[in-house]
Amino acid sequence: MSKSYRLLDSGNQKKLEQFGEYRIIRPCAPAVWSPELPTKEWDKADALFAREERNAWENRERLPERWQMELEGLQFHLSPTDFGHLGVFPEHSMAWRWMDQQIQRRDKVEVLNLFAYSGGATLAAARAGASVCHLDASKGMVAWARENAALNGLEDRSIRWIVDDVTKFLAREKKRGRRYDGIILDPPSFGRGSKGEMFKIEHHIVPLLQACRDVLSDSPLFLMLSCHTPGFSPIVLHHLVAQLMRGKKGAIECGEMQLPAEKTVFSVPNGTYARWSCE
Repeated sequence: MSKSYRLLDSGNQKKLEQFGEYRIIRPCAPAVWSPELPTKEWDKADALFAREERNAWENRERLPERWQMELEGLQFHLSPTDFGHLGVFPEHSMAWRWMDQQIQRRDKVEVLNLFAYSGGATLAAARAGASVCHLDASKGMVAWARENAALNGLEDRSIRWIVDDVTKFLAREKKRGRRYDGIILDPPSFGRGSKGEMFKIEHHIVPLLQACRDVLSDSPLFLMLSCHTPGFSPIVLHHLVAQLMRGKKGAIECGEMQLPAEKTVFSVPNGTYARWSCE
């Protein structure tokens, strides 16, 4: 059995996914079409996460507290959370490949990963040879990311592990004169900082991006913005990045992130992105 991720099927606003050894059903609002696979294949799921009445796992006891999975050549510790997450966002893997290509263009690259979660982009950037600053407001998530780094033999790479509020951290980095060649950020729709600071993307995204601009190097290499917020379409993210990088020579791409799907089933959109790279 594959130890990686696979989107096995989708439909009826659900998705059937393989996370290493385990088959899981989770909500998927865009999947309004009918499933391609027969019901008997869906019935093989080890567990299901539902949001109809409350966030809850069904058959949670069939899943271990922790297991491992491979994605884009990286290993991750997985564990079911109360939000239905498992510790990795497979749709981000497309960004890791793109980022690797950007980092390879220079001998020395400083990368800042904001809202860094369990460290997928951090590990991909470190593996490509970059020095990385990994920041998340959750102490537990930073610990999880450090465990993933050790799992991949990357614990000795140049990675700074920071637990902090993003806005406050960026302000301090500006004062310190610290600059980065590449920035990755995947802000939540809503969240709280390490000391309870509230973040709402519609109110804070513009000043957040301006703060990112303040810590970009004089010759930036790339910036990657993604999110899962309804209404933040690829065009919206394009315009945000275009304003941010105005005056810098480069190209902007935007689109929908998609879950890696089996060839016989439909792919599933899962968030949007816009990315800038220097010419």
